[in-house]
Amino acid sequence: MDSLQTIEPPTKPTRPQALLACAAIISGTVLGLAGTDLVLPAVPALPEIFDTTIAVSQLVMALYVAGTSIGLLVFGSLASYIGRRRLFIGSLVLFAITSGAAAFSPSIEVLNIIRFLQGAAASGPAVLAPGLIRSLFSELGSIRAIGAMGSIEALTPGLAPILGAWLFSSYGWEASFTLTALLVAGLCGVMLAKPKLLPSIGTKENSGPGSYRKLLKNNTYLRYAVGHALVLGGLLTFVFSGPAVIIETMGGTIDDFIIMQIVGVSIFIIAANLSGHLVKWFGVERVIWAGTILALLGATVLLGYALSGINNPAHLKGLFWILNVGLGVRGGPGFVRALSAADGDDDRASALLIFFITTVAAGGTALVAPFITVGLVALTAAVFAIILPSLLLMMVIKPLQAPTPQP
Repeated sequence: MDSLQTIEPPTKPTRPQALLACAAIISGTVLGLAGTDLVLPAVPALPEIFDTTIAVSQLVMALYVAGTSIGLLVFGSLASYIGRRRLFIGSLVLFAITSGAAAFSPSIEVLNIIRFLQGAAASGPAVLAPGLIRSLFSELGSIRAIGAMGSIEALTPGLAPILGAWLFSSYGWEASFTLTALLVAGLCGVMLAKPKLLPSIGTKENSGPGSYRKLLKNNTYLRYAVGHALVLGGLLTFVFSGPAVIIETMGGTIDDFIIMQIVGVSIFIIAANLSGHLVKWFGVERVIWAGTILALLGATVLLGYALSGINNPAHLKGLFWILNVGLGVRGGPGFVRALSAADGDDDRASALLIFFITTVAAGGTALVAPFITVGLVALTAAVFAIILPSLLLMMVIKPLQAPTPQP
């Protein structure tokens, strides 16, 4: 048997079918992402509810992230042996089951175990979504669709905690899990009722676990994947550490951080949805270059401002947006090019890329934590140091040789 034999022939949907399938795919990824933020408002109350400590309660968040990190790599490998459509639906079924089970947890220990499994299940849609979207559209269409997905996902961390706070105050800590289970189950019902809604990609036998090693040896893939992870990871490091720096060292309030985030997310959404047009006009590589330079410029401006010693938290909303523009411009094109460079191993490539992002963001945040009291200088220096290598990768490694995308 040929090692790359296709078991199910791929099908090309019509545009309306593609848009409907894309909406279903994005819905699955957003629900997985909301699994973190919906629960967040209830965490401070868990020690009293379960008669435990705040440290044990924080594991509700930490174990979800840990499960997600492991699930990324597992689903990336499984997709080579199980059709993406079946695996996508299967991961959502598991996510619905674990979400529902969490609402009936009798103890914090049981809840933490379920949260690990819930996080692992939620990673499936995130891994499989880019490959499924690429099968629906051309390269340019994929860039636009992934840009739209990024825009919607950017809103989730801001809106989900608001909904989660209302659910907790109105219906208790179980409500966020129950709502998640119902929404995911409803999405599963739609897909099971219309099994051909998602594209049929098929399965292929390959070299198995060694494929991750092949990706790590693929310099062209690393050019785009690591570059994307450094830019997004640097931005997330700033966001994760921002509240502490603003409140503890700049004399600001959480409102200053929220306003900064609203401006940044809004600008990111605009840039992400313009990136497809920019690619059409200027080409993929020029757009990725421009986005990378803008991201580094944004980090440089923030560092320069910190070194000036002014440190007025109200000024951050007028500075942080530059970094968001850079990510928005290069995000979609960079992600799609990383998958293109993976020689057909889209799912492992997607899983590894997202794993890079979480690793950079977590590592950057941990690196900055001991220096929070130093203030904005330490945070912006770290962000600059994280993003700078993304430009060096662009300079040192040759780009993917690919035809100009067609609409």
